Amino acid sequence: MVPARRFCISLVFIMATSHSTLPDYAELDCISNFTFLKGASHPEELVQQAHQAGYSALALADECSVAGVVRAHVKAQECGLHLIIGSRFLLHQNQHRCGELLVLVTNKEGYGNLCQLITLARSRAHKKAGYQLNLHDLVAGAPEFPEIRHLPGCLLVFKPWLHPPEANWQQALNTLRTLFQSRLWLGLTHQLTAHDTEHRQQLTQASQHWRVPLVALGQADMHKRSRRLLHQLLTAIRLGKKIENCGYALPQNAEHYLLQRFQLGLRFTASSLAQTIHISRQCQFSLNELRYQYPSDTIPANSHPATHLRELTYQGAKQRYPNGIPSNVQQQLEHELGIIQQLEYEAYFLTVHDIVKFARSRNILCQGRGSAANSAVCYCLGITAVNPAHSNALFARFISAERNEPPDIDVDFEHQRREEVIQYIYERYGQHRAALTAVVITYRHRSALRDTGKALGFDADIINQVCRSCRYWDKTQTLIDKLAEQGLDPNLSRVQAWAFLAQSLLGFPRHLSQHPGGFVIANQTLTRLVPVENAAMPNRRIVQWDKDDLDAMGLLKINVLALGMLSALQQALQLLSQKYQHPFPLHRIPQEDKATYDMISQADTIGVFQIESRAQMSMLPRLQPRTFYDLVIQIAIVRPGPIQGDMVHPYLRRRQKREPVRYPNPKVEHILSRTLGIPIFQEQAMQLAMTAAGFSADEADQLRRAMAAWKRKGGINHFRPRLISGMLSRGYDSHFIELILRQLEGFGEYGFPESHSASFANLAYASAWIKCHEPAIFLVALLNAQPMGFYAPSQLVQDAQRHQVTVLPIDIQHSQWESTLETHASSQAVRLGLHLIKGLSRDAGRRIETARDTPFSSIHDLVTRAQLTRHDTEALAQADALNSLAGHRYQARWAGALLPAHDLLQHAPVLDDNTPVFTPPNEGEDVLSDYTATGLTLRRHPVALLRTHPELARFTPAKSLFQHYPNKRLARACGLITIRQRPQTANGIIFVSIEDETGIVNVVVRPALARKQRSELLDSQLLGIYGVWQRQETVCHLIAHRLVNLSHLIQGLTVKSRDFH
Repeated sequence: MVPARRFCISLVFIMATSHSTLPDYAELDCISNFTFLKGASHPEELVQQAHQAGYSALALADECSVAGVVRAHVKAQECGLHLIIGSRFLLHQNQHRCGELLVLVTNKEGYGNLCQLITLARSRAHKKAGYQLNLHDLVAGAPEFPEIRHLPGCLLVFKPWLHPPEANWQQALNTLRTLFQSRLWLGLTHQLTAHDTEHRQQLTQASQHWRVPLVALGQADMHKRSRRLLHQLLTAIRLGKKIENCGYALPQNAEHYLLQRFQLGLRFTASSLAQTIHISRQCQFSLNELRYQYPSDTIPANSHPATHLRELTYQGAKQRYPNGIPSNVQQQLEHELGIIQQLEYEAYFLTVHDIVKFARSRNILCQGRGSAANSAVCYCLGITAVNPAHSNALFARFISAERNEPPDIDVDFEHQRREEVIQYIYERYGQHRAALTAVVITYRHRSALRDTGKALGFDADIINQVCRSCRYWDKTQTLIDKLAEQGLDPNLSRVQAWAFLAQSLLGFPRHLSQHPGGFVIANQTLTRLVPVENAAMPNRRIVQWDKDDLDAMGLLKINVLALGMLSALQQALQLLSQKYQHPFPLHRIPQEDKATYDMISQADTIGVFQIESRAQMSMLPRLQPRTFYDLVIQIAIVRPGPIQGDMVHPYLRRRQKREPVRYPNPKVEHILSRTLGIPIFQEQAMQLAMTAAGFSADEADQLRRAMAAWKRKGGINHFRPRLISGMLSRGYDSHFIELILRQLEGFGEYGFPESHSASFANLAYASAWIKCHEPAIFLVALLNAQPMGFYAPSQLVQDAQRHQVTVLPIDIQHSQWESTLETHASSQAVRLGLHLIKGLSRDAGRRIETARDTPFSSIHDLVTRAQLTRHDTEALAQADALNSLAGHRYQARWAGALLPAHDLLQHAPVLDDNTPVFTPPNEGEDVLSDYTATGLTLRRHPVALLRTHPELARFTPAKSLFQHYPNKRLARACGLITIRQRPQTANGIIFVSIEDETGIVNVVVRPALARKQRSELLDSQLLGIYGVWQRQETVCHLIAHRLVNLSHLIQGLTVKSRDFH
């Protein structure tokens, strides 16, 4: 007892000593959770803890990665901690692991060399997440990266693998000492393990023998020891084992955290601690030193960027305005060109213009959107399609002289041809200068529960059951409640551990993925700014930073995005050109067409871009769009911002003339007149701050940015006093001020800029016009552009049939790979394509097209000429595509099964006089097989087949509900669930769309019922609803009171709903 007591007293004494007597220390051996499934703390947590512990510096050295350094850098800037940039690599000597090498950056050259070293190691990986590096790379460099030879500008700390054979790491140490001399240290760790003394002796002897100094290393994998359980969990997940089976692979104790300095003083010698300070003082590089240079390839020789941009802009302006550039546009162009020149952004605009120019040269439909559509320069360069002469553009929404960040232009391309644009960028700028932005894939509820459950040894069926029950709208439900809901005892420690660890894992990075289209392009070598690694997709490379990191570091990102509707519109325009025998570009679509707006106002918009969702279709009959600007408002108003800001109903009342249009002050009338006195767009919020409260354009943009983060950071409260005092001093009453503040906060819930909405409205109107006047062409275009939009092919086909479009089945003698138009009796019909058949490859479909120069005479003839496999034939038979060759699908499957496999007899004719005659499938079996094989049927709807069933006799068809049921009448409906949606602005309400043989019924499920009948709501395919019919003018809903799962009536039928936020 006495020694223990003395030890406790000594600890109390040490902790009570003054702060100044503690040793100075810089932690050089630290990883974050960006060393995936190893580090147990976020970079920001490590920096904060190091600062609180009084460290002189912290080196973040993740394994073959700098993916977390920007986050650490931003946090270190906030708290004033010296951050050292580094990385670590496992080294191998003679194919044996010999140790770990920490590489710490001293200057900008060293940082570039480290980035290229990481790039080299990652480029050799057989798998995306791996890397390969050996000592020879440090000795001789690499042909593609000669700069990394001897790693100039870097310091190195070698952590030997202190297990036999000892000669292996001693040999590696000798090689490193020869290469790096005074830039090399031996790393000494002390984790309170049984081998610490032995290891200290080995390293001390090696240090003296090779004359390499020892440096103290804390070997921190987490910021606090309380993360030990999570640390163990990550190890088990990484190894793919249960925690209980990990054995010695688990950390032996909880000492891998950022120690207090008094603990470091007890564990390490003064000289090894002093070496940490000596090293940190040499490592003076900061990420602030990085200077990004825009690509200059698009600037002609002997031409100034500003001059060239001005020339291209005014060339485009003359084409856009053949009758002369309007004076307001001329003024805006000069204003924008001046700011662009001031900020030296010319090369950015020229680069985007070059990419768009390439796409147009290949007849690839594209369009810029977002805040870039505020720019007159972008319009004249052909990047965007929003005419500044007709809009309320605010350039500060796009670029601000005071905002220290690059502009961000989003350009949408046809999703089926975007690959051509991506390859052009690689060819134009080279793989060494262009790469995609990374996306950090983090743990969410399902993945956290699944991986944690496996590590804790729960049964796979239980894990699957729990994960299947998770929905995106369950975020407010605690994980322990989620587990209890699935029948697990929440009082069991094992269940509590599952919930606790899964909750701790949420938000942790799992791996890097690729951004949908954000390209980083450098003027010279990108890999000296940020490491590049292979993406999962072939011919793709990504940088190790995500979009937020790039924004923080000021690196250019060009968003080359994919949009399915552009693919659909392109095909529709091609079909229109063929039909009318002349080119039919997008701008030839007649504008302000009454029939199109009539259709839109009736919410007949299934498949129409942006206005096909449940919320949009509910709003359309109320808003009654009659002009293009009405459509711009329509698209923007059904967003969380206007809804939360209470802008929707006042606008509708004024539009319907149930409330007069008022303005609080004549000075704001020009801002709000187009939206009847109600701010709908972000630009209006900024202009109100400028006009009503005296903000500058840049200050107003800062306000906009604060609005976007008001829930997270309370940013708008910082501006509240200024807004209030500014508006009061200008004569605005308190009621209006509070209204404006509430609406500004609403925009933080995702509001649209007018320019963005106008860009989308162009495509919405074009798609609506085609649907209205050419419904057959519209269906073909949508089917061939799948997957996209809210609706599956089944709903699109049924909607077209309701518009009297004839749809023909898949037929091996007539169907192309894509769906096509056929002329029958002077009218056009849609022939479904082979692409709808599940399990049939594109190559097989194209071979069928090529081989069908004359009609196929038999299945054998088909298989021989098109070189089909038995799998291909089975897929065709299951889809009933062989009916014209072999009869019904049962007969066709038998005929296909008789064919020989690919061998010497495959071309021999099949002679079988004893082919059995199969009974044809009944209608129900055909419908079931149709859905299984293609996801749709042209036969009767499944609900129509069941309509006489006793369980369905009590339910009313959708058409009867719409035609005959008044408001507030009790009603019952049933149908296949096609969509579930729970918008974040709906206060927990879930909207469900069900479909029967006569149409679609929109169902409102309130939160209490959703909780009570969760299983029926989420697990049903065929759902019955008892409730009350709600009718407001032409808008109808069924308010659910009780749900009934009727899926047992359609066993074997798989109809997947599309679920949305």
